[in-house]
Amino acid sequence: MRTPFIAGNWKMNMLSGEAEDFFKEFLPAVKDVQSVKIAVCPVYTLLHQVSELVRDSNVKLGAQNVFWEEKGAYTGEISPPMLKDVGCEYVIIGHSERRQHFGETNETVNKRVKAALAHGLTPIMCCGETLEDRENGKTFDVVKSHILEGLQGVYESGKEEVVLAYEPVWAIGTGKTASPDQAQEVHAFIRNLLQENFGEDIAQRTIIQYGGSVKPKNIAELMSQPDIDGGLVGGASLKADSFTALVKY
Repeated sequence: MRTPFIAGNWKMNMLSGEAEDFFKEFLPAVKDVQSVKIAVCPVYTLLHQVSELVRDSNVKLGAQNVFWEEKGAYTGEISPPMLKDVGCEYVIIGHSERRQHFGETNETVNKRVKAALAHGLTPIMCCGETLEDRENGKTFDVVKSHILEGLQGVYESGKEEVVLAYEPVWAIGTGKTASPDQAQEVHAFIRNLLQENFGEDIAQRTIIQYGGSVKPKNIAELMSQPDIDGGLVGGASLKADSFTALVKY
């Protein structure tokens, strides 16, 4: 049985005072939640502060990206040991905004996933099609390449844990949401892909989140689908009341 997992991706938002106010409201509201795993992924400048704020709580810390080398002359990058050092347990990898604006590819996603796992971080690896892809009937081709190339050589022991997040690009920050049926169709495709390529055990235990304008009003219907195991939440994770409603769906 897969435990639902809801993670907040704060993207490039929040200053330290705002983060403190958020957790003052959020932590007491969700402290008794045991049936859902919760994580928050703030900007790098807030990682240390948020790590302290969520210490001894049921909320875990994640980062929004990671480089694949441990250290070196890579100005502006951050390594897996650095994220571990500040208390991170999760890291988002391959988000569509990274692909769109910063040249992220399936190959670099694969490197980041392997580096994260090698240092005890759980990757939240993103996949998803653009509106043009969907309209041209390429949804499954795009998602297949994201999954298989991103996970190439990852399951060497079979014990590796990778969270997947299906995020239709056309639904991110647009207010549009894939219908529960549309989302379930792709989630089922991903799970079948995992089974065909990596085996039944990995397919059944892998958490597959949905991301793309997840809100309190649609979370319950999305979560009722058999292959949707949680959400990677953007805008609705920036306010304590709406993120609480999501976690308590």
